[in-house]
Amino acid sequence: MPALPATSREWHLVSRPQGWPEPENFALREAPVSEPGEGRILVRNLHFSVDPYMRGRMNDVKSYVPPFQLDQPMEGGAVGEVVASNAEGFAVGDHVLHGLGWREYADVEAGQAAKVDASVAPLSAYLGVLGMPGLTAYAGLFEVASFKEGDAVFVSGAAGAVGSQVGQMAKLKGASRVIGSAGSDEKVKLLVEEYGFDAAFNYKKGPVAEQLRKAAPDGIDVYFDNVGGEHLEAAISSFNVHGRATLCGMIAQYNATEPTPAPRNLVMVIGKRLRLQGMLVNDHRALQGQFVQDVAGWLSSGELKYDETVVEGIENGFDAFLGLLRGENTGKMIVSLTR
Repeated sequence: MPALPATSREWHLVSRPQGWPEPENFALREAPVSEPGEGRILVRNLHFSVDPYMRGRMNDVKSYVPPFQLDQPMEGGAVGEVVASNAEGFAVGDHVLHGLGWREYADVEAGQAAKVDASVAPLSAYLGVLGMPGLTAYAGLFEVASFKEGDAVFVSGAAGAVGSQVGQMAKLKGASRVIGSAGSDEKVKLLVEEYGFDAAFNYKKGPVAEQLRKAAPDGIDVYFDNVGGEHLEAAISSFNVHGRATLCGMIAQYNATEPTPAPRNLVMVIGKRLRLQGMLVNDHRALQGQFVQDVAGWLSSGELKYDETVVEGIENGFDAFLGLLRGENTGKMIVSLTR
């Protein structure tokens, strides 16, 4: 067995951001590495995930997930290789998925790690299309939004890790029309030409409500919301009677220091008998088996496509996270430590 390194670099939150995160809110620090204790494994992280929900964990507020602690390593999805094991069922060389990202080496309780198979898909896919974002898309569309064949579906943040999967899954299951919004012309082109969306628009090029009306002249039945604000207001206006929205994320508001004015048309929810339902992926773990089976099949047949934006090097972890919040990623944003 190779000798373990003496130290591991890890990202700590050192102060809580007010509005947009700044470099001074974070520090890359060294921590000692030691043999894992009873029932634990030591993992060399190969890739870790940065996700929009992490911005909320940087605030000291009571929420569905505890805030990051100051001067402690941050957490998040990671895949890596077991380099030392003191736990039954895990051997050196196994690849695992776990929740202690933002660091080079992770000392993980065995019960908190799951083996993953690099022969089924690249390891980074377990952080995206086959991981939490993929399950979010699957559960949010089929369970929360009660999608049915023939529905017209609108997705905001449609070129991101979740949105890009929602649109494709809707097409695979017989949506009558799938519309996406994204923040650049390149992403709009990708949605239509690569992911098979029927229409897409650049929300920076005009009022969202106007562009959505043009893209969905017959209205929408399902809205998958990753953005909130003006997008949610536009969706409410375009909804047909008995429309359903899955409220998954509101990235437009994560760094806002003032309340956002939209949506101002909530009265329409009554007349149209709309259902707006928030979702957290952890409520839908029962779908995991079906999700992996369906998605692995769609991936192997080539029916489902995915993109990753890979940032190399742990030292660039903060930049990757900030880039994600600014929409600089296409598909899943991954920090890779393989070099």
